[in-house]
Amino acid sequence: MSGTPRYTPYDKGRFQLTLGIKTIDPAEWIEVDGHYPAQMAEKRRLLAERPGEVFDALPESLAAQAECLETLLAHLGHHRPGLVEGDDATLEIPGTGDRFDRAAFADRPLDLAGRLVQEDLCLMAPSGDSWRLIAASLCFPSRWRLADKLGRPMAAIHAPVPGFNERLARPVDRFFDRVEPGQLFMRLNWSVIDDPSLFQPTGHGRSGHDESITADNAGDVVWLRIERQTFVRLPGTGVLVFGIKTVVDPLSVLAGRPALAAALRGTLTDMPDDMRRYKSMAPFADALAAWLDRAAG
Repeated sequence: MSGTPRYTPYDKGRFQLTLGIKTIDPAEWIEVDGHYPAQMAEKRRLLAERPGEVFDALPESLAAQAECLETLLAHLGHHRPGLVEGDDATLEIPGTGDRFDRAAFADRPLDLAGRLVQEDLCLMAPSGDSWRLIAASLCFPSRWRLADKLGRPMAAIHAPVPGFNERLARPVDRFFDRVEPGQLFMRLNWSVIDDPSLFQPTGHGRSGHDESITADNAGDVVWLRIERQTFVRLPGTGVLVFGIKTVVDPLSVLAGRPALAAALRGTLTDMPDDMRRYKSMAPFADALAAWLDRAAG
């Protein structure tokens, strides 16, 4: 959690279903914050208790997995010195005490890569005129299951998202085609939820009304979930690394920030009904609106 929202993709005050992609400095690929120890501990727990749900890969992805790990290690060594230390045999995270035998991950190097950073790491490979998911370390999904998406192309992966295939499927494929090695791109995805858990494989399309969430307590029991999504092309295999850094803040982070509260209120009002249903906002929609109205002054 954070006292100040770092990312506010709703600040325009209107709903936008757009790519919203921008170029950023390649040095900013991996983001490390104060939640690093806690999030790495949560990854460690999930990988021990639910390994098949949070890591999976197609056999054909092995070369790209290995290239992703080496690319990540080179990046961390240059831009995040001290975060991960080691050699060809062993890697260690001094801040958490985690220690990894690299040989144990020879058949799943992306699994090792995912244990080093807060980001989830998904590998997308060109497939005909689209791109498909060939491997992922996905500990913090925002209401989707890796088992449902592995091996599938972009259109199938995003089929449940209202308006995506009609408006964004082809632009996304074309964008992936144009990413060159050495470039870094970023976009933000966001939602308002009533569960702060990082691991959320289900939860879309909920309806009904949750009477326990009110205008008085919404600031503490409703959450802003932001995904900082990054895109990097691996030069050897040509596979694209889709990184997802998840940030969860209580709605109360907007208390004392009336302009942002008003912007979020306007964005939610402007959001199409089918998107609001998809994001499962019905159980707390009235309480959320009332809290934001108060916070907006």
